[in-house]
Amino acid sequence: MGRAFEFRKGRKMKRWAAMSKAFTRLGKDIVMAVKEGGPDPESNAKLRAVIQNCKAVNMPKDNVERAIKRASNKDQGDYAEIVYEGYAPHGIAILIETATDNHVRTVANLRSHFSKCNGTLGTSGSVEFMFDHTCFFKLEKGDNDLEELELELIDFGADEIFEEEDGILIYAAFSDFGNLQKAIEEKGLELINSGFDRIPMDIKSLSEEEEADVDKLLERLEEDDDVQNVFHNMG
Repeated sequence: MGRAFEFRKGRKMKRWAAMSKAFTRLGKDIVMAVKEGGPDPESNAKLRAVIQNCKAVNMPKDNVERAIKRASNKDQGDYAEIVYEGYAPHGIAILIETATDNHVRTVANLRSHFSKCNGTLGTSGSVEFMFDHTCFFKLEKGDNDLEELELELIDFGADEIFEEEDGILIYAAFSDFGNLQKAIEEKGLELINSGFDRIPMDIKSLSEEEEADVDKLLERLEEDDDVQNVFHNMG
């Protein structure tokens, strides 16, 4: 198993359904996917993946269709995907993925969040090297056998496969997302959701009081409208 296997297996993965303003964030994903590859899911693999994630959190079909139509409008602005880095209290590394139409506003808000929670917004490259950029796919269990599934998907980039209570989780390198998505679709495997993750290569343990300090910053970041995902190396 890979060096991060136990962390991946044991961590409580943040699911879209548990995040505030999930529909808004998925709406941005739809806009970016449509702007990049067009409004037809049949020919736009990225859009297919986003639509599947919308289904996973029970986003109404009408909402999805409206978002695609809106994204196809020439008047609809695009969102820039920008990664910000910094440190929370007690030396915890923070990596923030944003989707913004105003980077000046975004960086000002992030700097305020860090400042109010005794953290520091860093420069590009200050903590990103501490995280392994990966992709993941969550499948329905069905009648799938883990060993057989691994043999079927390893040639398409599957790195780690393990079972959870509510499905099967597959991890692969960031660059193998397209290959795995295509293989999963062609094999008719039932996909729950998919996406990208950043796994910390070094986990830092804190006391309960110290964790509470970090959580204050994490909560502020996750509530920010421009923030899509927040990653950290707190154990």
